[in-house]
Amino acid sequence: MPESLGRPLETPLIPKLAIIGLGLIGASIARVARQQNLAREIVGADANPAVRDRAREIGLGDTITGDLAEAVANADIVILCVPVGAMRSVAAVIGPHLKPGAIVSDTGSVKASVIEAVAPHLPAHVHLVPGHPVAGTEYSGPDAGFATLFVNRWSILTPPEGTDEAAVRLLSAFWTAAGANVEVMSASHHDIVLAITSHVPHLIAYNIVRTAADLETVTQSEVMKFSAGGFRDFTRIASSDPTMWRDVFLNNRDAVLEVLGRFNEDLSSLQRMVRSGDGDGLFDLFTRTRAIRRGIIAQGQETAAPDFGRRVSESKV
Repeated sequence: MPESLGRPLETPLIPKLAIIGLGLIGASIARVARQQNLAREIVGADANPAVRDRAREIGLGDTITGDLAEAVANADIVILCVPVGAMRSVAAVIGPHLKPGAIVSDTGSVKASVIEAVAPHLPAHVHLVPGHPVAGTEYSGPDAGFATLFVNRWSILTPPEGTDEAAVRLLSAFWTAAGANVEVMSASHHDIVLAITSHVPHLIAYNIVRTAADLETVTQSEVMKFSAGGFRDFTRIASSDPTMWRDVFLNNRDAVLEVLGRFNEDLSSLQRMVRSGDGDGLFDLFTRTRAIRRGIIAQGQETAAPDFGRRVSESKV
């Protein structure tokens, strides 16, 4: 799987990029934008003074500020890298300060609710092109960001109907230059796809870790001591940012509940196989699911190499 970026652009793609929120994703966007010459000027904004201080120390932007109006002034592309639940309040602040023709995007893993929250606060002369880079690690904060985070990952754009096509093309070019593969789809389709590929798996991970912790016959020390591959990987995604995932489930509840309903039906079927000793049924199920895993590897979204920890490229800070 490629883990490196191509040559930097000879000419910056845009004059000014504003990044609101300097956690893992925001910091990674800042780093790749600098490394690949995607913007002549990079401005980062964050509400947390400690995050701003650290962002300055590690050089995440030409300017680091807590003033959102200052951050977005004259920006060509503004990317909101804040929890989904904060999108509305941020949009309300920056709306009046956006220049004509500016593109406002985001990195939230829910899209329909972002459009609903952000669109009413943007002036008519601004283009809203919601986005979701399907990339990340279990780490957070400005130090967690790295330039190759988006290499060979998907960045999904969900422009509302009637969005200016030139704005979509420019944002697509931005993500392509950052190393990502770009896909355009509707917000509703995105939300159901991500419910099954990301949101429900995280919900299951949180729950299985809780179940293990609550078992009276197994002490917490034994759970940690004897963590095999399965439980180890569950705990990895269950350590993701609580604020972000709380907002994801609250803002994509319909799609999550729909997928959970189907999951519960399939789980009941699996339970019946185990109870009845249906070895053939279990074998057929595991064979089909293994084929899906191999398909993920074949598409370059994972490696077949053994992973008894985290790969260097995914744990780099």
